[in-house]
Amino acid sequence: MKLKGLYAVTPDLADTADLLHRTGRTLEGGAVLVQYRNKTAGAARRREQALALLGLCRQHGVPLVINDDLALALDIGADGAHLGREDGDLAAARAALGPGKLLGVSCYDEMERAREAGRIGADYIAFGSFFASPTKPAAVRAPLTLPGEARAELGLPVCAIGGITLQNAPQLIAAGVDLLAVISDLFEAPDMRARAISYTRLFSERVIS
Repeated sequence: MKLKGLYAVTPDLADTADLLHRTGRTLEGGAVLVQYRNKTAGAARRREQALALLGLCRQHGVPLVINDDLALALDIGADGAHLGREDGDLAAARAALGPGKLLGVSCYDEMERAREAGRIGADYIAFGSFFASPTKPAAVRAPLTLPGEARAELGLPVCAIGGITLQNAPQLIAAGVDLLAVISDLFEAPDMRARAISYTRLFSERVIS
């Protein structure tokens, strides 16, 4: 698949039906990738929600990636995993997932970690936070020069995460970002489908311009 566009990252929702409804609206609006992320649910609830989301994403033909939990991704047959610095050895994760699954790596503001991700065969690298984030208010800030530098050196799709809104997203796309990973500004929008469409249009406008 072409990794370019809106990357919907789920918020911490206890209600699985609500999670499916909100995610479905973002998919209807054009999200190209979904990441299941829930930092508050127990293991059983996480597995239940991940399986339900996998079915939903299959209906829309969009990959589902599991955040910070390689074992869960492998258990349910998800389309991939997204791992941070505390989530185990990257080379081992790449081998466990196999060539047909996606591996995304959080690189924060660290070019050396991005290089490591490239060496082990990651499918995309993520930098951020670029802006103040309500999800991670203490997150390190990454410079806007980083996406372009990483793409030029590594040739990998670059994802931006952290404090992204419709207002600041054009700066990131102009800086060379391929994927916009959005939580709050997407899932808390009054009309999530319309908000997703607006994000998707930013990429087509960039191509046209």
